[in-house]
Amino acid sequence: MNLAIPTWIAGLLACGMGVALLGSVKVALSRRLQIDEARLGGLVSMFGFAMIPVMLVMGFLTDLLDKQAVVVAGSLLMVASLVLLSRSGKYWHALLAVLLLSAGWSALINVLNVGMAAAFGGEPTFHMNFGNFFFGLGAFLTPLIIATLLQRAGYTWAVLVWAGLALLVGVLALFMDFAGMLETVEKGATAEGGTPVGAPELGIGALLVDPIMWLTALALLFHAPMEATMAAWATTYLGDKGHSEGRAATLLSGFWLAFMGSRLATALLVAKFPLPPGGNTTLIIVLSLLCILVWAGAVFSPGRAAAGTMVVLAGLVFGPTFPTIIGVLMGHVNQNISPALGGRAVGLFFAIGGIGWSVIPMLIGAYASKTSVQRGFLIAVAAAVGLFATALALHFTATT
Repeated sequence: MNLAIPTWIAGLLACGMGVALLGSVKVALSRRLQIDEARLGGLVSMFGFAMIPVMLVMGFLTDLLDKQAVVVAGSLLMVASLVLLSRSGKYWHALLAVLLLSAGWSALINVLNVGMAAAFGGEPTFHMNFGNFFFGLGAFLTPLIIATLLQRAGYTWAVLVWAGLALLVGVLALFMDFAGMLETVEKGATAEGGTPVGAPELGIGALLVDPIMWLTALALLFHAPMEATMAAWATTYLGDKGHSEGRAATLLSGFWLAFMGSRLATALLVAKFPLPPGGNTTLIIVLSLLCILVWAGAVFSPGRAAAGTMVVLAGLVFGPTFPTIIGVLMGHVNQNISPALGGRAVGLFFAIGGIGWSVIPMLIGAYASKTSVQRGFLIAVAAAVGLFATALALHFTATT
């Protein structure tokens, strides 16, 4: 039985859970630890800050060690972190759990992105959007399931149920043929003129001097905080525009449904109508321009209905942007550099992008505290402009 697809789907669901878990249990966790909002915010943000150096390390491990071992180790780290988090009674216990969760998540997401082409096939825009649909599904379902479990089973079981999903990933990975699956990527890269894995090791220096590597990472630096900002402040923004708490929560769910649906729709459309040469980077340009329009609409929307529309439209636009960007990177690395550097490319990509993920939402929050969330979104408009400029440079670099 081919376990690649079940393993990748379970892994992507678990990674989606990883980014949504802390936000979903933060109220219950703060009561359990008896800490204020400031310390809780520091605990939650530690996941993103820890990811920056850890992703670099995991990139080297993915390339230089057995990928199967990295996946199994990553799943076990996530299990250990969730068990510890479920039993945490002190702040430092929870802090250690968050650090372990970040390490396990980084290990999984690195290998999953490296092997996405082998697991799902097709061109990069297809398999990255299709795979990341399941990532988004995990992030969407986590708060809904946790809310139910907190009411019916309590905090401990609300966390432990996700440890079971992480363990499933490790078990599936143990019984699948990683070497045979990843060989398809290596053969495809060689056929396209890329450097075969058996060739002399290029080293990370080949990535550090590559403009596509830097431009895609810079694109993530601008894009990632846009996703994080809308996820964090959409309900506050909608409340300020006159929506009830329940209506704001419904519209936030609409954001996530649009986010997932646009990824799946993009994957299916690309599978049916393949993009021409340069089409992937052209798509990023179009999406980045739409990001500017959506954020400008959110900043200058005069009424309640317009604000709700902008939140849902943001989900449609943001959904396929990240998968298309990383698809350009991985397609370039596999075909033009070497699949042997895939893990390090993903590590650099997330480490550089993680800076924006961590810093820009903090700037938005600081500015919003002095003005309003709607005015704070002006910084998101600037990030969207940065993404547009980077997308233009990426397109001209990739097509010349």
